[in-house]
Amino acid sequence: MTTKVRKGQWPGNLERLEFSRRFRNAFVDPAFRSEDVAIGKLETIAWDAYLDGRKAPITQKAGPGYADPKYELSVEWLETRERLEQAQKAWADPKTKTRALVVCGSPRNDGTCPGEISKTFRLAGLASEVLAEEKIEVDFLDLSLLTSDYGRHIHPCKACVSTAMPLCHWPCSCYPNHALNQVNDWMSEIYERWVAAHAIVIVTPTHWYSTSSPLKLMIDRLVCADGGNPDPTSTHGKDPAKAKAIELAGWSYPKHLERRAYGLMVHGDVAGIEGARRALSDWLDWMGLVDAGDQARLDRYIGYYEPYATSHDTLDGDVAVQEETRNVARAVARVTRALRAGELAAETADLPRPRTK
Repeated sequence: MTTKVRKGQWPGNLERLEFSRRFRNAFVDPAFRSEDVAIGKLETIAWDAYLDGRKAPITQKAGPGYADPKYELSVEWLETRERLEQAQKAWADPKTKTRALVVCGSPRNDGTCPGEISKTFRLAGLASEVLAEEKIEVDFLDLSLLTSDYGRHIHPCKACVSTAMPLCHWPCSCYPNHALNQVNDWMSEIYERWVAAHAIVIVTPTHWYSTSSPLKLMIDRLVCADGGNPDPTSTHGKDPAKAKAIELAGWSYPKHLERRAYGLMVHGDVAGIEGARRALSDWLDWMGLVDAGDQARLDRYIGYYEPYATSHDTLDGDVAVQEETRNVARAVARVTRALRAGELAAETADLPRPRTK
């Protein structure tokens, strides 16, 4: 079977004046006016890089172990790949301390516009405390830093997988893209933190019947963990025709994050918590993670149809939801211990899958 690569959507490069306008938007502050000449020189360099498509300006030959050892790979990607390999080795070593990644999915904190911490942060803190009491090393990933940190980004997924699975590299090679100023991508660090974790606990608010936008950005960029290609030289970077041919010849869809336990706490105030919790559970199940039981998959309203202004006070008084959140962490701790000890039954693990995707 063969298939062709479809074209015709991209509008083409920006005009020079529009590129200049966007470039200089980073220097609107009058304090930059004394350096307008220098900014102009930088703009000329950036324009040249943009036209030339210098996505990865610093590369080196892939070397042994890759399909094409002479192919030039991004040094930044190679560094991320090395960290992931080391993290996976530590994860698999039974002598390493059990590690849990606790994800705070709210975009708000008191260092940015709201001026107040989130209920999500408080609930994630409760889960972290229990895990620490269980002698589990806690890695706290606060996604609200996307809104309060300078220059921190999770760039959107480009859905390379929808062209062909081998085009979706593990870890993601879409970013950084220096030609488009798509830099400071947090995912290169976040991938390592997921790989190193034996357990994942996600706490998220419900925003418009779904998860928060920072959490969704991270979720989409984790698509490469489910079937992603660890060898970009096999597709010569982002060559869609090569990737299609590889997938059609047979692809194994490796699950790079399987066998990690997970727990969820989804909260809201009006609607959507159950659908968001189900979607998260389905996603994590699909990737091969192991749920820690019904008490680890929690959705709760905090202050149902009550004013936003008093929601923290409502959480203060809702002792039950606090304890239920602690139970999410307790369940995850138990299942993680069983997983690492090889004591968790997995009767269906070896059943043949009629669909490999």
